Amino acid sequence: MSPLRPVPAPGRAGCPVVRRRGARRTVAAGDGPGALSHFDLARKDCVATARNTTSKVWFTVANGVLSDVYFPTNDTTNVETLQYVVTDGSTFTDLQTRDTTYTVKQTDDRALTCRVTTTAKSGRYKIVTDYTTDPWRPTVLIRSKFVALEGKLSSYRLYVRHDPTLNGNGGGGPATAAPTTRRSRAPGATRCSPARTSSPRPTPPNRDYAIPVYSALDVDRGFDQATNGFAGAASDVPQAARRRPRAHGSPRQRDQGQRRPDGRVPLGHHGEFTLALGYGDSQTGAISASQRSLKHGFDDARRDYERGWNAYDDKLVKPKRPHGVSSQKWSDILDEYYLSANYVKAAEDKTFPARWPPR
Repeated sequence: MSPLRPVPAPGRAGCPVVRRRGARRTVAAGDGPGALSHFDLARKDCVATARNTTSKVWFTVANGVLSDVYFPTNDTTNVETLQYVVTDGSTFTDLQTRDTTYTVKQTDDRALTCRVTTTAKSGRYKIVTDYTTDPWRPTVLIRSKFVALEGKLSSYRLYVRHDPTLNGNGGGGPATAAPTTRRSRAPGATRCSPARTSSPRPTPPNRDYAIPVYSALDVDRGFDQATNGFAGAASDVPQAARRRPRAHGSPRQRDQGQRRPDGRVPLGHHGEFTLALGYGDSQTGAISASQRSLKHGFDDARRDYERGWNAYDDKLVKPKRPHGVSSQKWSDILDEYYLSANYVKAAEDKTFPARWPPR
């Protein structure tokens, strides 16, 4: 639901970065194990999921960026953050959570919708991002528009920095106990960065689940570059972008550590693009989810998403306005009512939904 007042939330691991034909070579880093992983903020700006039980994926926004993403149940976190890195390749490198301010709004008062506008503290640019889930697939869809407030759009380079905690695990740090990557070529993709299956040996202090979880990150026009660097190491995108925005690392890869799969997004002439973060219990399933959601399209997915919540709200009992309450005040109260009711419904387990009365 978006925007959302602070609410508590439950609670690393790589994923395939899907590359299309013509994209530059993906490079794996050899400077692991990277920084120790951890969970993200419990305070949330947005919480959302499709109203149906077909799409078993939930997402939250915290600090103005994508935060926990839950799949296949709403207590299995798979993401710490997914955010943008912006650079001109020589004079500055901005990290979204560090170098921008943000506002959050709800685009549909009868649906759990979320729009985040981040503005660079320097005043150079802003990024407007809409989030939704595909009601027919376990995919989070993210549509962003990059606006150059100073200079030309072509002067900027934008990277997606995906910081996963697949199945509640991540690794990293000198005492890492589990491999976080595994070399593989994924069906359905021209080439993938090294993919990692969840459910390895547990990495304290994180947790582990019995069901394998894979995620795949794709963009509608394909990544210009893709990297799979170690968090906090020289191969990490923010540091790599500071020196020169291109893929870094050695083909000889260490298997243990916390990886951040990242990619450079082509901004084109208008600065608009759509990301898909798909999930599955196999690498093929995750890639299929992300690519099919992109083919379905953001607008159609959001339309179906909003219709699902609108239909649910239409079935709720609408409270009557008390005497003495102005129409504007009552409108605000009704928005709060539907938002609260939708959040409670969104928290329901989609695999084993609640039955009332209980048996």
